Amino acid sequence: MKRLLLTVCLMLPALSHAVEEKLYKEHGDLKIFYSAFGSSFISPEVAATNNIVRGKGKGLINIAVIKELGVGVSSKITGRLSNILQQTQVLEFVEVREQTAIYYLAPFEFDNEDFLTFRINVSPESDAGSGSGSYDFKFQKKMYHD
Repeated sequence: MKRLLLTVCLMLPALSHAVEEKLYKEHGDLKIFYSAFGSSFISPEVAATNNIVRGKGKGLINIAVIKELGVGVSSKITGRLSNILQQTQVLEFVEVREQTAIYYLAPFEFDNEDFLTFRINVSPESDAGSGSGSYDFKFQKKMYHD
């Protein structure tokens, strides 16, 4: 877990970059950060500790719902992805908690240069304060093998 936290900490500069590029969605007073990346980004040790399968054509999507910086909001996350041929995969998210951070990871498979559309539903806990119930959004990303 400590190594996963270290990995997430190393991603904080990317998170601040995400804020600048607006790689998040706003839902009431919540911010929903999202990213999709190849699993080889995760070190073998962190992958083994967290049962993450690394390899060519293996990706991860990361969703974090926050109300204030560094404090995660417990949520139910569901989703699916599709490629340009309309082949779909259901995303099965696993919650990861480390101190005050909460984020959700889901594995997926992709072909080299796959252009993927991710459709995500976020349902924050009722006491999260967003006041609007669940929130749907989509984003697209082209994925490459390492």
